[in-house]
Amino acid sequence: MSDYTNFQVGEHFPLPIKNQLDGGMFQIDANGSMFILQLSHTDIIAVEAFRTGKMELALYEQDGLLFFLYQIDGIFKEGWGDAPFSLTSIKPELLPTEKSLRDSVIHLYLVDTSLQILLAQREVQVNEKFMSILRKHVKNQLQKPFSDEGYRKKVQQVWAQKTSVQMRKHASAVQEVKLDITLPKPPQELH
Repeated sequence: MSDYTNFQVGEHFPLPIKNQLDGGMFQIDANGSMFILQLSHTDIIAVEAFRTGKMELALYEQDGLLFFLYQIDGIFKEGWGDAPFSLTSIKPELLPTEKSLRDSVIHLYLVDTSLQILLAQREVQVNEKFMSILRKHVKNQLQKPFSDEGYRKKVQQVWAQKTSVQMRKHASAVQEVKLDITLPKPPQELH
């Protein structure tokens, strides 16, 4: 459905990344939903953990804001990361559409911030409750957009009140992502 699936692992990440710090970014636009995890220090274990490992995703709502929460076994030893969601930086021609909001797949990307290279990608099918919350926040922000400054202030206020772990305890929706490794079939015995 989207251009996201055309990204090539090992090549330059084609989307501009304004913030070069480690962390996550969650976005919904005309191509669908995507989460970019930017890390400056990775190894093969982290790449494989992102590509095939167990994850848990969640959504936390407060004061009209939505936070995309993530925990990835093999990358984060403990704790949660969060990425606040906003349409403020999306160009008008790339705003989410009814069609893009019907797709319940989130495209996940692991990017090396130093080299701007795509290290791994994955697609996750999310449950209907998860998608309905995403749709609600897109609709609300399309009807009443945040100002850049107002959005930043509200996010800072939530961060001052709650950690990512506290947000997860009060999440509105959770999506577990199972280990995605196909084990070889045991050899059949010949009689």
